[in-house]
Amino acid sequence: MPGTPFSVRFSVILLALSGFPTAFAFQAGPQKIFIEPRNRIASIAPVSAETSAHLRVDASLVLIPANVSTDTGSRVGDLRKENFRLFEDGVEKPISHFTVEETPLSIGLLLDASGSMHNKMRQAGAAAAEFFKVTDPGDEFFLVEFSDRPKLTVPFTADTEEMQKKVARTQPLGRTALLDAVQLALVQMKKARNTRKAIVILSDGADNRSRSTFYQVKNAVIESGVQVYAMGIFDAIEGKKGTPEEQNGPKLLDELTEESGGEHFRANTPDELPGISARISRELRSQYLIGYSPDDLASDGKYHRIKLQLVPPSHLPTLRVHYRPGFYAPGR
Repeated sequence: MPGTPFSVRFSVILLALSGFPTAFAFQAGPQKIFIEPRNRIASIAPVSAETSAHLRVDASLVLIPANVSTDTGSRVGDLRKENFRLFEDGVEKPISHFTVEETPLSIGLLLDASGSMHNKMRQAGAAAAEFFKVTDPGDEFFLVEFSDRPKLTVPFTADTEEMQKKVARTQPLGRTALLDAVQLALVQMKKARNTRKAIVILSDGADNRSRSTFYQVKNAVIESGVQVYAMGIFDAIEGKKGTPEEQNGPKLLDELTEESGGEHFRANTPDELPGISARISRELRSQYLIGYSPDDLASDGKYHRIKLQLVPPSHLPTLRVHYRPGFYAPGR
């Protein structure tokens, strides 16, 4: 096929509708694992200024960010090229680029300010404070609060104290327009300075107010290349007695995050939020960047499925890999 140049934005850090799992687990012996945080792995292929932007895809190189962790959530930073296999639309592709990069992030925090969050706002504030404990030069953030409708409370800023103060002053009231909030965040992301982009949702997922449909938002997330993470706040007892929207909340957050290559972390009690927040912040800050050269990728406007398989060393315990499961090629 002709090699028509194109550019598709991938996520940073980065979500069960893809047709195949985006997390694989491997079990080995009981030996100790070597966890090396924030480790850099030398690239095996030259990276141009364009591809080093981290989230670009053109006719000659497709770049896939991926996170690898243990079952306990510890990041594994010492894997090599030979520990991965990569497939596009079921066909294995040689890996031509492999590295770990730490570049600035543009992150949108989406805070559920609806009435259902009334007893959870203190822990939500603690989760936000934990999230902002780790920042790197060049990072930027914005805050979208949503109840009956979403609103941009803080535009892009490097001032994390301002973000925390706004979260602390939030007064929960009204219903939940979660999907509309994601749409607003995607619009705001067009103003981002960094190529690595992520949305982090803090909510119970009980959307009962949005005008946008799930499929509209799902497609917008895929096309945008923005990675979506979620901290889902649920109560097992309340969930059984809740409305249909509340009971569907976990599934909604699962599907939003999986399709973008992010992850949904469920908090059964609000007290779990700070720990989950810290884990997401760590994962966003360092990822494997795995690339391949497509042989016959055309500008067909179609969705192309990506599959990563781990081939870990025999001494490692159970590992999981999270990545974006595919992308849309642009139309002609």
